[in-house]
Amino acid sequence: MSNYVSTASLVVGVAAVHSKASDILVAGAMSMASGAYVSVTSQSDTERADLDLERRELATESNSEHNELAAKYDSRWVEPSLTRQVAEQLMAQDTLAAHAHTRDEFEISDMTTARTVQAALVSAGTFAIGASLPLVTVVAIPPISF
Repeated sequence: MSNYVSTASLVVGVAAVHSKASDILVAGAMSMASGAYVSVTSQSDTERADLDLERRELATESNSEHNELAAKYDSRWVEPSLTRQVAEQLMAQDTLAAHAHTRDEFEISDMTTARTVQAALVSAGTFAIGASLPLVTVVAIPPISF
C-alpha cells in the first residue's frame, strides 16, 4: 500500500510541474519498478541466508537434519521405514538433499525463488498499462476554471 501512495505522490509532483504525459508515466513506472526491485532483493537476500544456514546445519548436524527430513515425509503418511530410505537417498544426492529439504522447510524452489529484475519489469509494465487510461483522461480533458 505504501508503494502506491509514494508512487501517487511522485506522479502528482511530476504532473504539478506541467510535465508531458510520457514523463508522468515514466516517473510512475520507474518508482514502481524500483520499489519492486528493492522488495524482491530483500526477499532474495532472506532466501540466500536461509540456504546458507541450511548448508551449515547439514555440514555440522547431518544426523539431526536427516531425522528432520525423514519426519517431513513421515508427516505425509509415508511409512516410517520408507521415510528413512527416502531421506537417505535424497541426502546422498546433494548437500541440500536434492532440494527437497529447502523446498519443504523454507518453501524455496526454482519456481518460487525471488527474481528481482523480473519483478521490477512486471511492476513497471503493469503500472504503465494501468495508468495509461487515467493519464490519457487527465491529459485529454481541458482544465476547468472556476
